Amino acid sequence: MAIRNLNNRSIDFDAEGFMTNHKDWDLELAKLLAIEEGIPQLTDRHVVVLNFMRKEFEAKGDGPSMRKLTKESGVPTKELYELFPGGPAKKAARIAGIKKPHGCI
Repeated sequence: MAIRNLNNRSIDFDAEGFMTNHKDWDLELAKLLAIEEGIPQLTDRHVVVLNFMRKEFEAKGDGPSMRKLTKESGVPTKELYELFPGGPAKKAARIAGIKKPHGCI
């Protein structure tokens, strides 16, 4: 685990770069995490995905699978890969401040 200072707050991350406490998350922090993931600006469509990821995590204790994400978030697969290139579920989970979803490599 690593504690990082972001937005003048100490935030704890696991060895793979996922936040350990999803309650430390806010949209300003998400913007910083997105930049680190190679996404220079979050759009409304990014936020739709992030909010869906967080809602699922809070309800079930795990992020949604890629299949569930594409079927229930309202964002089709092709767009997910455009919004979060190189692994949408994993990258979106990092930015959404939740742990790595089961099934992500």
